[in-house]
Amino acid sequence: MSSHTTTIDPELRTALKQLKLGRIIDTLPERLVLAIKGKMSYQELLLLVLRDEIDRRDSTATARRAHDAGLDPDMVLERWDGSAKVTFDQKVLGELMCLRFLETRRNVVILGPVGVGKTFLATTLGHVACRHRFQVQLTRADDMLRRLKQSRLDNSRDALMTQLSTIDLLIIDDFALEPMTRDESRDIYQLFVERNGRASTVITSNRDSSEWIAAFDDVLLAQSAIDRFFNNAYDLVVEGESYRPRLKPTVTGNEQPPAAPITKPDRPIRRRRR
Repeated sequence: MSSHTTTIDPELRTALKQLKLGRIIDTLPERLVLAIKGKMSYQELLLLVLRDEIDRRDSTATARRAHDAGLDPDMVLERWDGSAKVTFDQKVLGELMCLRFLETRRNVVILGPVGVGKTFLATTLGHVACRHRFQVQLTRADDMLRRLKQSRLDNSRDALMTQLSTIDLLIIDDFALEPMTRDESRDIYQLFVERNGRASTVITSNRDSSEWIAAFDDVLLAQSAIDRFFNNAYDLVVEGESYRPRLKPTVTGNEQPPAAPITKPDRPIRRRRR
């Protein structure tokens, strides 16, 4: 293949846009140069350009799923600080990252003291699931219970419970921090029962599983729900120092402080006569 220019013909631009392939224009000149230097055939160039578009669309769709799921974009495994004084079973995490627990509809319990990175690890699982086209939702336990309470007032509870029960991966953060009311206990029981064996749930908590029962209003209801959940769950126990100081923003030496705003005096300054 030979060519003397990498300028994109206007008619080609129009055709690509009509086919909703306009983003190809951004990288096409570089791809043409690469094709000329590599003496690619027309088919090889076409395949290269189309693969770029497929990768771009996959990346965009993944980012959209992660955004809709409420996942922090910075909490990905690539940004986990391996020097943190935090310990957990690497084999268990490796198994979870393979997402077999999603395929087999198992649950995950991430336990540990405040600040050791439980939410970070749960969020990384969410990001990996989004990359593999699973539908994910992350919610704090108190926020989820508040939404369920509100749904009773506007008669949308059935729709909300269906949504929570059927999503591929539901991540519930900070579970069992506070005692639950009778209605909240029933909501959690129903959610655990309906998701059990049908979809995967990840729960993070500062409290050991033995303390979860005390958070329910009804002990029998609690035992039934928790027994179902834990007997179908992987355990990931995180111990060590707080991870949060590593997330604290800092100012590097290269950054310049913002200039002080220049304000005009309310009235002219008069010099004193000597």
